[in-house]
Amino acid sequence: MEATAGNPPVTIASKPWAAWAGYALSAMPILMLLLSASFKLTHPPQVMDMFVSQLGYQASALLGLALLEIAVVVVYAVPRTAVLGAILMTGYLGGAIATHVRVGQAFLIPLALGVSAWAGLYLRDDRLQALLPLRTKGKKSEPSR
Repeated sequence: MEATAGNPPVTIASKPWAAWAGYALSAMPILMLLLSASFKLTHPPQVMDMFVSQLGYQASALLGLALLEIAVVVVYAVPRTAVLGAILMTGYLGGAIATHVRVGQAFLIPLALGVSAWAGLYLRDDRLQALLPLRTKGKKSEPSR
């Protein structure tokens, strides 16, 4: 894909297996946030009890949180805005981690979703790989001049 003025090209990973693995890893946080948003929009009694009684949120906050989750997923799912989406998703999931820590619950799921979002994006986007190169065994990087 060619770049136009002001629009850098979106690059997909040069290794097909990496791109597929990246899409699979990226699908996990997308699906989980969409599932979470759907629960917040439909107000099942278990969800209402968890958010209001256990986590301490007001019921009126659920709509805003659901819309925020959907917006973050859309920004993350669009290739041109995926890096911004990953940053926004990290912030949202960081808030989820903080909430779980505050009430003394396990926070492994939001942490795993954040790691999965970045790992998936890293595997499927050559630009991110160039920005954050991983060191390989036996190779030394040259110091910057």
